[in-house]
Order: sequence, then C-alpha cells, then structure tokens
Amino acid sequence: MPLFQIIPPLLLTILLASCASQQVSSGPSQRAVVKSKITIRRDVVYTPAHWPAPVMGDLYRPVGAKSAPAVLLVHGGGWTGKDGRWQMTGIAKKLAKRGYVVLNVTYRLAPRWIYPAPVDDLKQAVKWMRTHAVEEGIDPQRISTFGYSAGGYLAALVGLDETQHIQAIVAGGTPADLTLYPGGDLVPQFLGGTKQQIPERFREASPVYHVTRKCPPVFVYHGGADTLVPPEHAWEFIAALEKNKVPHEVYWIEGRDHIAAFLLPAGSVDAAADFLDRNTGTSAPQSRHEH
Repeated sequence: MPLFQIIPPLLLTILLASCASQQVSSGPSQRAVVKSKITIRRDVVYTPAHWPAPVMGDLYRPVGAKSAPAVLLVHGGGWTGKDGRWQMTGIAKKLAKRGYVVLNVTYRLAPRWIYPAPVDDLKQAVKWMRTHAVEEGIDPQRISTFGYSAGGYLAALVGLDETQHIQAIVAGGTPADLTLYPGGDLVPQFLGGTKQQIPERFREASPVYHVTRKCPPVFVYHGGADTLVPPEHAWEFIAALEKNKVPHEVYWIEGRDHIAAFLLPAGSVDAAADFLDRNTGTSAPQSRHEH
C-alpha cells in the first residue's frame, strides 16, 4: 500500500505538525541560521505548454530573496495516487525560513504515467528554476534536490544526472535499488512490467547504478526498522557513494519504520538542512557518518 494511505488524516496532520517542529541538529551549520519571513505561491505550472499534462509546484520564497540557494522538494507516495505536495509542507517552510527558495512539486503519477515520466517532469522543474532564476531570486548554480520515499528516489535520480548540474542531494527512505524488490505490484506498476519482463529497466531506473565520481554530495537518511524500503537500499547506496568517493553523510533513525521515520524524523531533517548549508557554500564537505 502506498505511503500515507494507511494513516487517518487527522492523526497524520498531528504527526506532521510534530515532525515540522523538530529542532534537533546533528551538527553545526557553517552559517548562522536566521529565520526569514516567507511568501508562498501555490500551483505554479512548471512544465512547458507542449507537455503531455500540466504539472505544478508551490513556490516558497524568503522575503527579499536575491540569488539564494534553492531546493527542488519532492513528495513520496509510491509514485502513485494523488498529488502529495501537502506531505512536504513542513519541510518546505523550514527550508524557506532558513533562506532557501523552495519549489515543492508534484509530478505525473502511476498508473496513468509510468517511468520515466516523473523523472522528465522534475528535470523540467529544474529547468524552470533556472529559467526564472532572476525574477524568483534563485542562484541557478546552487540548486539541490530533496525528497523522501518515492520522492527521495526521484530526488536522487535527477540529482545524479550530470546534465542537471545539481549541487547537493538529500535522499530519505530511498528505494535506491529497484532490483532488490522480490515481487509485488508497486514497482512493476511504476516501471511498466515485472523484473522478469524488463530486467534492464529495473537496473537502469535505480539510482544506485547512476553513482559516479562526478556526483554531487549526498545526504542519506533512513529508518533503521524500515520494512517497506529495507535498510539494504541505503547500504547499497552508501556503498556506491563510498566506492566512487562521493562526499556523503548518513543519518540513521533508529527503531523507526518507513512511515514513522518520515512523521517523526528525530534530527534528520535539521541535519539535512545543515548539510545543504555546508554544500551550497564555497567549501566542499568532509564525508562522515552520523547516527
């Protein structure tokens, strides 16, 4: 069952509110965190007129932003279901108040649209951010991607594409290696066939096989008790990053499963924000592992 569809809406709202209020940081930022006033513009169509379907995002901007770092924020939900931008509202506000211009997007969803449709959408989102950089106060050279679950997968896949020139990636609860899935309907529905039918696509569509030495720094966070996206995905991703000497940080949310790690993320989101601070500046980060 896709992420968040098994939780009553009222309980989910309460838990998301608690998620957004987490203030524990795993490490110091390289710059002082100043809370900015923000503006929010809803339902910005970021795809061009000729696109198969219009796709939207919500733009969060610090008041007076000028050449600010930016984040493409991507929701989860098993690549299917409905527009899930609301899932990421707390993170979007947190980052915008911290000084980032944030485009919190949805994308074309399965089963109507399959891979690579959502990946193509997000590349258009990056293009939109660069095309509108001047009027939206974005530094086009400092765009990062951030997502959880299916959103972490998409944030990773877009960020690892060298043609997108992404500066940093935050990937939470990420299904990094789709070849690890033994069965079920969710991944075949997204990819358009089973592993037996299209084994090459299962590999080609997996972020772990796109890691190279040219990749931007990556922040990986994952629930230690995740059974929906088992920790093996994170370990495979980390191993690929280490093999290719890609700067990275790791935050394990011990004892929490896939959904709990998102709703009650401990210090992971703040640690991710600190990571973005360090990697949207002028100095390169040191690779380290955190628990």
